[in-house]
Amino acid sequence: MTATATGTARASAASAAAPPSLTAVFVRLKLSLLRNGLKGSSKRKAAWFTTLAFALVVGFFVTLGLALLHGHAHAGTVVVLLAAILALGWSVMPLFFPTGDETLDPSRLVMLPLRPRPLVRALLASSLVGIGPLFTLCLAVGSVLAVARGAAGVAAAVVAAPLLLLGCVVLARAVATANVRLLTSRKGRDLALLSGLLIAVGAQVANFASQSLFQAGGLSRLEPVEAVVRWLPPATAVGMVDSASEGAYGVAAAQLALTVGALVLLLRFWERTLTKLMVTPDGSTLAAAKPAKDRSAGGFWSLLPGGRTGAAVQRSLRYVVRDPKTKAAWVTALAIGVIVPVFNALQGTGSIYLACFGTGMLGMQMYNQFGQDTSAFWMVAQTISTPRDAYVELRARALALALVTVPYTVLVTVVTAALVDNWSALAAALGLTLAVLGSMLCTGALASARFPYSIPTDGAFKNVAPGQAGLAWAGIFGGMLASAVICAPVIALAIWFNVADHQNISWLLLPLGVAWGTLATWAGLRLAAPTVARKLPEILLAVSKG
Repeated sequence: MTATATGTARASAASAAAPPSLTAVFVRLKLSLLRNGLKGSSKRKAAWFTTLAFALVVGFFVTLGLALLHGHAHAGTVVVLLAAILALGWSVMPLFFPTGDETLDPSRLVMLPLRPRPLVRALLASSLVGIGPLFTLCLAVGSVLAVARGAAGVAAAVVAAPLLLLGCVVLARAVATANVRLLTSRKGRDLALLSGLLIAVGAQVANFASQSLFQAGGLSRLEPVEAVVRWLPPATAVGMVDSASEGAYGVAAAQLALTVGALVLLLRFWERTLTKLMVTPDGSTLAAAKPAKDRSAGGFWSLLPGGRTGAAVQRSLRYVVRDPKTKAAWVTALAIGVIVPVFNALQGTGSIYLACFGTGMLGMQMYNQFGQDTSAFWMVAQTISTPRDAYVELRARALALALVTVPYTVLVTVVTAALVDNWSALAAALGLTLAVLGSMLCTGALASARFPYSIPTDGAFKNVAPGQAGLAWAGIFGGMLASAVICAPVIALAIWFNVADHQNISWLLLPLGVAWGTLATWAGLRLAAPTVARKLPEILLAVSKG
């Protein structure tokens, strides 16, 4: 009796002393993070549930659509390429959305006494909790249903769907861990802000590729690509199901071995990078760096004029390089300004005058010049006491914009002329784009003086402070309308040259456009300067609200 009681007590003590499973702890931690993130914010809760509902609805219909491909001649091609695109998306998402999931940063765990291998298992299990893995599982199930035929195909599908999901999640985790230092730095945040640019470029590329595909033979053109992709993990998991359904059991076994082998290698790579991360000190904890060099002493900056003008030009250009929001706006404008004329030219619907689109995108950066400085504008305001000071400040900002926009405009116009093979209209198009730039510099200076507003520093997608949306709309859209009116004579002349077939004298638009744009810029700066000097306290208050 006593021995039995003693053994029971020891067993109870041993079970009580046994540590909880690290995997279970991390899964509960992930659920707690999700639950606590929804507390206290009705907007965040509504956004999360809306995203969940949208993912479920889209996942259901995509799964249903893929399942309906069962028996189609090109079903294997579609789902194998879909699996590859899915894996590519998982691999790049951590680079562009590093703050979307706090558990992507394993550097938060470096002070805990955790071994890498159990930590990898725990992080993998917690990574399977969320909307993204659920949506991926829907796509994986639909993909294998599209190609599974017969007992061998069904058996392979049961294995392939979880392998595809695991491959995508492990790939994302390995990429995130290997680049965690970058993702948590300023350069990583800048990279995240450029994600919209990648989406815009990708959408245009996908649109152009789809049109070219369906105009030249349909899905059969993708079969050579699919023949290669089906041997690239984790798309090999879906290829395994297709091979097993067709009776190619040796090929299916090779693809299964390749899928599992790649998954094991990714896990080993993840474990090694995690170990290195947990034992290697961060660069911010190392000894002080060498004294910073004065980079403004030579190079490009030495070419700028001296005095206030050169200092203001340098300040404006440094904002473009260093401020994340300013950089994102500029890079997006530069990229879309090339995409629109180039892709229209490649699709056969282009015109050399579409080069004006990029000039207009960059010209919009002149609007709300003082709001782009945010609360730091008060330092600039201390140096403005007369209309002359305001004029020099605005002129320097316009010069900084022109230093980038004028060469960019010439380059885009020349490239567009080459793609549409319309060299005879090059001079006219250049003149028109420079006239558009000058008119937007004019109205941008006036809008900056009369309709200043604050740009919040928090939130990647907050560009107007609460209560100032009316000012932003009035400044931007009113300024664009005024720019069209100012540039109307040059536009009308360009239209007349084309309608009347006076291409032999259309080159006159180049000097006319240069003169018109320069005169419009000078007039806008002259008119805006007294307003800036007079309303400086109001401008300072407006741009400091964010």
